[in-house]
Amino acid sequence: MQRQQEEASPRRRSSAYLNALSLEIEKRLQRALASSSQRRNSLQELFADLALEIDDRAKDIILSREDLISSAEYSVNGRLCFYDVLANYYVRVPLRGKPILDLIVQVWSQSFASHTFALLFHKWLFEVELDHADVLLRYSSALVQGATNVLWIDIQSNARCFQSLFKYLLDEVALEPTRLNKIPVQAQRDLYLLLSRFIFFYNAVEKLESFLKLCPTFPNAILVGGPADIFVTEVADQPASKIKSGASPAALSCSD
Repeated sequence: MQRQQEEASPRRRSSAYLNALSLEIEKRLQRALASSSQRRNSLQELFADLALEIDDRAKDIILSREDLISSAEYSVNGRLCFYDVLANYYVRVPLRGKPILDLIVQVWSQSFASHTFALLFHKWLFEVELDHADVLLRYSSALVQGATNVLWIDIQSNARCFQSLFKYLLDEVALEPTRLNKIPVQAQRDLYLLLSRFIFFYNAVEKLESFLKLCPTFPNAILVGGPADIFVTEVADQPASKIKSGASPAALSCSD
């Protein structure tokens, strides 16, 4: 009994901490919604804060031993960010993320809204059951848009702040047909093209063979070729004009 209480106490602390973080995110999104003049700056600051590395003191509060083992798989050089743990939290407690999701939808036309959605809800989309096909279509398109914006920031700054996002989308979605098939076919194609652009940058070449084998069917395959042709075309077709995310690398305090 005493041991159970000792184990429950850290869990309660972690839950309380993550709940407090969620409430703070809600407040900041509400402020952004209420002030059109400060909306962009508010959303940019929130996005940058979500990308911050969690310090050791906060890790001790948030993560159990099992969480530390699990998070190590997706951390980069031991670097774990707030968005990493919050993305997991909204899978475990989907209702806690709903108010945040509703607020993001209301500011969707603003810069950094899609970025924030991708950071917080990339796991939720694939690991929580969503009932309606139109919801899946809307959010899967939003994820590809947001992830594209986020990953370009790493290209611009030559950092890998968001490698855990890329790694999840590659390892746990693109290479896992059960999850990949959860989203509409067009979103699968868009995700494939997105990951193709960044697979070399994030040093995931060893996954390339499996990635190509699981390439979704493209309607114009007769014209553009097979998976390898599509991949090469996407990698090669990256003029400087496409390198745009709406965010300055200086907006982040993350380093490689």
